[in-house]
Amino acid sequence: MPETYDASTITVLEGLEPVRKRPAMYIGSTDTRGLHHLVYEVVDNSVDEALGGFCSLIMVTIHRDGSCTVEDNGRGIPVDVMPDQGKSALEVVMTILHAGGKFDKATYQVSGGLHGVGVHVVNALSTRLSAQVYRNGNRYTMEFEKGQMTKGLQRQKETLQDLRARYQRRYGAEALAFDTGLPDPAAFLLDAPLSLTGTVITFTPDPTIFETVIFDYEVLSHRLRELAYLNSGVAFRIHDERSGDGETFCFQGGISEYVSHLVGEAGRLHDEVICLKGKDTEQGVEAEIALLYTKGFSETVFTYVNSVNTREGGTHLEGFRSAITRAINTAAKRANLFKNSDTALKGDDVREGLIAVISLKLAHPQFEGQTKMRLGNSAVRGVVDSLVYSSLTEYFDEHPKVIAAVVEKGLLAARAREAARSARDLARRKSSLESAGLPGKLADCSEREPEKSELFIVEGDSAGGSAKQGRDRKFQAILPLRGKILNVEKATEEKMLKNAEIQTLISAIGTCIKEEFDPEKCRYHKIVLMTDADVDGAHIRTLLLTFFFNEMRELIHLGYVHIAQPPLFRIAKGKQERYAYREEEMKKAITAFGEKGTTIQRYKGLGEMNATQLWSTTMDPATRMLKQVTIDDAAYAAEIFNKLMGEDVGARRDFIRRHAKEVTNLDI
Repeated sequence: MPETYDASTITVLEGLEPVRKRPAMYIGSTDTRGLHHLVYEVVDNSVDEALGGFCSLIMVTIHRDGSCTVEDNGRGIPVDVMPDQGKSALEVVMTILHAGGKFDKATYQVSGGLHGVGVHVVNALSTRLSAQVYRNGNRYTMEFEKGQMTKGLQRQKETLQDLRARYQRRYGAEALAFDTGLPDPAAFLLDAPLSLTGTVITFTPDPTIFETVIFDYEVLSHRLRELAYLNSGVAFRIHDERSGDGETFCFQGGISEYVSHLVGEAGRLHDEVICLKGKDTEQGVEAEIALLYTKGFSETVFTYVNSVNTREGGTHLEGFRSAITRAINTAAKRANLFKNSDTALKGDDVREGLIAVISLKLAHPQFEGQTKMRLGNSAVRGVVDSLVYSSLTEYFDEHPKVIAAVVEKGLLAARAREAARSARDLARRKSSLESAGLPGKLADCSEREPEKSELFIVEGDSAGGSAKQGRDRKFQAILPLRGKILNVEKATEEKMLKNAEIQTLISAIGTCIKEEFDPEKCRYHKIVLMTDADVDGAHIRTLLLTFFFNEMRELIHLGYVHIAQPPLFRIAKGKQERYAYREEEMKKAITAFGEKGTTIQRYKGLGEMNATQLWSTTMDPATRMLKQVTIDDAAYAAEIFNKLMGEDVGARRDFIRRHAKEVTNLDI
């Protein structure tokens, strides 16, 4: 601690230095999520051009040297000098925080960027960044290192050969009609205007900032696919130079195709995706909603504002949920589908099996913080409510078979809800902190503060016995489960709550589920899934993750759910022993010990370890490794869970075939 506290102790961070000092404040984290967030920030600028009608193609290229390029055919970042700054607009937007075109609504009527920090953050967190702008037949370039400009604005007149090469790179090698001014013959670009303006940003993430600087093709391609659904008619292209993989996404059907993609062809309650569109010029809101009912039991609704995924919902989701309940009840009564005039379906009943995508274009969005997880505009609730109610009741009046099927499913859900009431009551009663109300299998800890308590969910009595003996009884509780729990992706609520293992799980955690779910009642703020390192263990872990994702998703968002990482190998020689979590570590240990006289034990089950070994390798906070379960993209996660755990066998088979060659450790 300094002896004095005066003006000399105050530090002022200039330029982009605050970003390098506190990167997580701007991009959320410095792990793989933060790394890919850099790409999203640059892509979002191109998407804003597309939202304004100035851009029809956005390309992402992952280079072999670890850099990434984002190119669009928008208007290009302005390069003329800003009088009040004495610098070019390009330099200002690349180096000065809270500078950009998103504050002036005359420039961008709608945009996902509000705070003017996106591309500056990318610049600050990159070892190198080059910006190329194509305007007025010229190419303008500028280069930076760690946010500092290293090469000022350079202008070069483009030759016809340069233009032709760039046109072919954008629109395909076969696009040889440049001299005649004709666009690419590819179907998705037939109506696109010939535009050779644009912006190209190439950056290399700083390895001293990020835990990893290796881009994941699957993560980026999924995000571009999502953006293509949300921006109908705009082409998104990704190419990975490392593997040669590449795809182009362009969907004229927009979010209607998105809903079809999420649900697949199996399990539809009705054939046609319902599309609702409306605009409120006074409030500056343009809404587009696509929905479809399935034969499943879970509700899947994804919400977006100006292509930004509002993962925690907000006023647009509240308006949608309120309206859809009223619309279905109104249409059902008009069609005399209720035998009793007093019958009315509740929100949970009408949303069972629903898949919907809500996409808003909003002139003045009010997000909660830079992460933009939740929309706060109060007026949006009424706009969405009015649109959904009026459009949906009209649709149901014109499609009596659809409303009949939806109401029949809702009535079944209502009856199942009543039948499950006793099971929920039992789960709620058992969630009491009184030890008498806890399941008998649970070996609880003495600690009563949830922040300090841990729950290990283990597979079977054998591993449970070792875990109970090896744990620290003060703060670690053990819950052994017998066999594989029910796959809740395919089960009704009634069936789920009658399952003994799930009842035990709900009782031990204490939060209840559905409308009674309360994260404040969670008895443990660290819930650890500890299963065997074999096929059965992986299956049980997947079933547990499916349960948490569907029934207690907020616990994942809060960071409470973790996966234990028991060692795969024990390497011993004489009195020396070492544990290895990967095959590479095992080989290094053998090299260190010498092959002669060294024994290797491959663990397949936690029961193969005694209590002391299990504690020291997997449960001791000082030495263990835990993987925190996170949801970066709820839409992608829901799609994967539905594909792997749902009813559509064909989709699951296709997924396995497509990824079979990626398997490195197959246990059969």
